[in-house]
Amino acid sequence: MNVQIEADWKAVLKSELGKEYFTELIDEVNSLYLSGVVYPSQELIFNAFTYCPFTKVKVVILGQDPYHGFGQAHGLAFSVPDEIKIPPSLMNIYKEIGNSLPLSGNLVPWAEQGVLLLNSTLTVTAHQPGSHQKLGWETFTDAVISKVSDKQKHVVFLLWGAFAQKKEGLIDHTKHLVLTAPHPSPLSAHRGFLGCGHFRKANEYLEKHKRSAITW
Repeated sequence: MNVQIEADWKAVLKSELGKEYFTELIDEVNSLYLSGVVYPSQELIFNAFTYCPFTKVKVVILGQDPYHGFGQAHGLAFSVPDEIKIPPSLMNIYKEIGNSLPLSGNLVPWAEQGVLLLNSTLTVTAHQPGSHQKLGWETFTDAVISKVSDKQKHVVFLLWGAFAQKKEGLIDHTKHLVLTAPHPSPLSAHRGFLGCGHFRKANEYLEKHKRSAITW
């Protein structure tokens, strides 16, 4: 696999991309693509960075790993391509925003406005959720979170569910806004995700710090 990552990010992550663990990770992921069905397709693995350059990041939404069904994953956490049925967690996200029922679950428009839709693990074997955890992706994406925290100011981090909230220690709360809530999954959304007001609070914070709001 030739790691194609957006230029801003490549500069910021240069040292991380050169580390031994990352080389070993890419080799292992390559072998998994050769031996089975892995999502997303290789050219989409770093899509979150492609659509949201480092210098444009205003909001970080952290997911766990890609969707593991056919055609769903395209490199953006919680997002699916236009023609794919909207997954339940994303439907709850839309409910919380309060928009009229959307026709698409494609969140590229968010990413293009500065929302980094980052999964902690960037690949998954078909129909095996969590199958690529512990390969090294978490080390890489933890470094991404740390770089945003260290080098940017006034970013909103939306951490939904216990897994995402474990990343809170990577973030400098004196420079950024961290909002936590239960995961938007149907199993937990009613425990505090629905009604959390995160999308409104994020925009209020951005505007307070002279950054443009996100059109959710």
